Amino acid sequence: MKDSNFLKENNARHMWHPMAHPADSLANPPKIVVGGDGVSIRDIDGKEVLDAVGGLWNVNLGFSCEPIKQAIAAQLDALPYYSTFRGTSNDQVIELSWMLREFFEPDGLTRAFFTSGGSDSVETALRLARQYHKVRGESGRTKYLSLKKGYHGTHFGGASVNGNANFRTQYEPLLPGCFHIPAPYTYRNPFNETDPEKLAQLCATALEDEIAFQGAGTIAAFIMEPVLGAGGVIPPHASFMPMVREICDRNGILLIADEVITAFGRTGDWSGSRHWGVKPDMMSTAKAITNGYFPFGAVMLNDKIADVFEQDTSGRGAIGHGYTYSGHPVGAAAAIACLKETQRLDVAANAGARGAELFAGLNGLAEKHDLIGDVRGGHGLMCALELVSDRAAKTPIDKATIGKIYEATYEAGVMVRVSGPNIIMSPPLILTVEDVQKIVDALDAGFSAA
Repeated sequence: MKDSNFLKENNARHMWHPMAHPADSLANPPKIVVGGDGVSIRDIDGKEVLDAVGGLWNVNLGFSCEPIKQAIAAQLDALPYYSTFRGTSNDQVIELSWMLREFFEPDGLTRAFFTSGGSDSVETALRLARQYHKVRGESGRTKYLSLKKGYHGTHFGGASVNGNANFRTQYEPLLPGCFHIPAPYTYRNPFNETDPEKLAQLCATALEDEIAFQGAGTIAAFIMEPVLGAGGVIPPHASFMPMVREICDRNGILLIADEVITAFGRTGDWSGSRHWGVKPDMMSTAKAITNGYFPFGAVMLNDKIADVFEQDTSGRGAIGHGYTYSGHPVGAAAAIACLKETQRLDVAANAGARGAELFAGLNGLAEKHDLIGDVRGGHGLMCALELVSDRAAKTPIDKATIGKIYEATYEAGVMVRVSGPNIIMSPPLILTVEDVQKIVDALDAGFSAA
């Protein structure tokens, strides 16, 4: 490693950071992380902090998971790369496809298409949804519906179904034929409805209205996160996703569950869809599939879709889509080891227990600090605090104040993520009771300092 002075002098000078203004990165250089162990990371100055971000929603098993590291090293020695395009495969990806079928069978998902990450997985699901309808002879089904506040990655397709203007306006015009309905976001919604169950019904009615307006025969798929993540950790009422499933079925529309964040235990169940008792037609996954140790993803598909493609004799079912690194043998080896360890440790159960404790602790902070307007969570280890300068008016907090809270929380020993007016927490799923308390205490110090 270069000496620390060199790294600090060149920090953000020769690279642009994702989701950041280049000028901000130059004025406020990013923290330089050089080490990680368990649930903690270490910066270039030797300061160790608990990572309540979990890398970026993905380091479910922490930063020192030996089985995954060993699997990666062994596969690099055996076969560091080969393509899975037509005519070739590899042993690791075959085993992984079998394991994923077993893992997601309760969700009704039996086939996998491998990708390089979450945005790739969303793009793949959108493309296969259109192709599915074309193979069936309904070529007019080309449109997509999604939720405002939803996040679906950064490719043009994913950005087009994204429901947050921050990821859209500077890149428009985007993909035509993408339409959004209100999210079941109890704290802020166009209906001024504070009852989650009533709000879920209003949003479902809005979906039905949009389908009627567009014409059911023009819509390929509805895509949603079972719990909205990057939009501010927005859990819908338990009735919402089942209503969406019924509406989609009634109108011949595919339901895509974007589980790049929520799959593999994050919500306290093995998938977010399973948490609500829903079987989607397709599921996009990535992130925790390799614990963040290798760029990898998968789209899971059900038998209904598989049958249409596999029984096609017209030639339209040939998949003209894929990535150089689809089914990468090193990524597949990492995923196999990760999946085994994920199940062995039963991290979903721990996420449920520790998530309930964290949610309770954050609600306690809200009673103490007026800057906290809303506390969201209660579904595994994904929580958020929406900050305001005026609780009654719900005025979003200013950037400078939330920056002070972030820095003071870091100094108190915990890394959190700031997204707009939200502080988002998605720590590793191996968190302990003591770790939960450390997060709450550090946030308490952060708010007190501000």
